Amino acid sequence: MAASDQSLKRWYSKFTNVVHRNLRSLIVGIPFVWLLLFFLVPFFIVLKLSFAESIIASPPFTSLLDWSGGGFPEISINKDNYLYLIEDDLYLRTYLNSLKIAITCTIICLLIGYPMAYGIVRTQGTWRYILLLLIILPFWTSFLLRVYAWMGILADQGTINDILLYLGFIDKPIKLLYKPIAVYIGIVYTYLPFMILPLYANMEKLDSSLREAAMDLGANPVSTFFTVTLPMTLPGIIAGSLLVFIPATGEFVVPDLLGGGNVLMIGRLLSSEFNANHDWPLASAIAVVLLIVLVLPMMLYHRVQASQANS
Repeated sequence: MAASDQSLKRWYSKFTNVVHRNLRSLIVGIPFVWLLLFFLVPFFIVLKLSFAESIIASPPFTSLLDWSGGGFPEISINKDNYLYLIEDDLYLRTYLNSLKIAITCTIICLLIGYPMAYGIVRTQGTWRYILLLLIILPFWTSFLLRVYAWMGILADQGTINDILLYLGFIDKPIKLLYKPIAVYIGIVYTYLPFMILPLYANMEKLDSSLREAAMDLGANPVSTFFTVTLPMTLPGIIAGSLLVFIPATGEFVVPDLLGGGNVLMIGRLLSSEFNANHDWPLASAIAVVLLIVLVLPMMLYHRVQASQANS
């Protein structure tokens, strides 16, 4: 009886080990499968299209493999799409303008979001959760409806012009809508929560005793902030900046509705190439170059994280 109990315990131990090992593999494998299906596969499809030629057909591009000769297929790679991006300065200007707008909006979001996140962290009791709720509340409303609301606010007869006219600051309505300033306002408003939330999560974990120790040693509040608080919140700054910069670079809805087509951004250019010009290969090349540009800051972020983990 004792021997059978021992064998049963060994069998149960082996069974639980196998279950735990497979469960860990399953938990780790699900995100990899998700990335494979919804990131890598679409990316390689777009990459394949970028080396095709545009034709008037359905679908409007040629195949990379030519089976007409019989036997092994011939691979036909067209590099003209990428060369065209270099030759026509429209695309370079659009890339640079998109990066300028995205970087500027990221800096503005950081300047606004950092003190807001710091203030929320320093707030005690129920008010902290109320302030967090106010930050998250816009996500409960459709993104498109919020952008349309800004069209009414920025219009010539909108809320801002009505207030300025009522206060006597202006004599006639100023043009805000369909201008670059409207795009800046829309992007900052849209992505400001993506800056605040990572900063709040990072600041909440800070050890307040370090700031108190710095002030006890004679440091004033300004030097304490730049020598203690700011370096410790660097991961939150980088994470929030990436969450704002990456989607803002390829933004389409805000420049389309608030910019009215007068502001060059890569998202609107992609839409024009796909839908208006039906040049899918060229649009795919634009998207591949954009993805390469956006991967660089992500690599920098991972490098910073790795260096901090090793230190």
